[in-house]
Amino acid sequence: MTPARTSPPTDRPQLGLRERKKIKTRTAIRDATYALIQEQGYDATTIEQIAERAEVSPSTVFRYFPTKEDIVLTDEYDAILLQELRARPADEPWMDSVRYIMRKAIGLGTSEEPEVTRLRARLMVEVPAVRSRMLESMSATGKLLAEAVAARTGRDEGSLEVRVYTKSLIGGLSEISLYWAENDFRDDLLDLVDRALDLFEYGLPPHESSGHGLPA
Repeated sequence: MTPARTSPPTDRPQLGLRERKKIKTRTAIRDATYALIQEQGYDATTIEQIAERAEVSPSTVFRYFPTKEDIVLTDEYDAILLQELRARPADEPWMDSVRYIMRKAIGLGTSEEPEVTRLRARLMVEVPAVRSRMLESMSATGKLLAEAVAARTGRDEGSLEVRVYTKSLIGGLSEISLYWAENDFRDDLLDLVDRALDLFEYGLPPHESSGHGLPA
């Protein structure tokens, strides 16, 4: 749902020693993967090389990430951001809540890990396996988001309406990263988020629009 991150959020609640060790290992694996990909490319980077660079065993890499694509795509944000989404005021307009969470997620990634955020988006465009895995992983994120949508709207999370809405939202937002990379990162990522969410809030206008404020 969110940009990859190679360090835990600074505003995360204090974690226990075991959880901190897990995050440290996951971070080491990610850092090693991104460094190797930047040095020699995605296809040339192997799990064995990643394990050696991260100073762990290949089995440890697989224990944390089932595939190489998962190393690129998995982040630590979903549960934390969805918790924040549930904590937004009950009377706040739904799209205002979503906009707040998405801008926060994008802001964290682009301000603290701008090179990693761009690399991840580029791999989604250039590597079919990464793009395919991204589509598969959307199901898990969609289920988490559906729980938050159901809690806010009073609908059943398994209802057709909630399922279609959440999958449409996640699918639309995933296109932001692809569009951003395909256009050489020229656009401001936060502006792209606002444009995408404007479509969900106001609908698609009958003609091309270059800014916000799409007509209702």
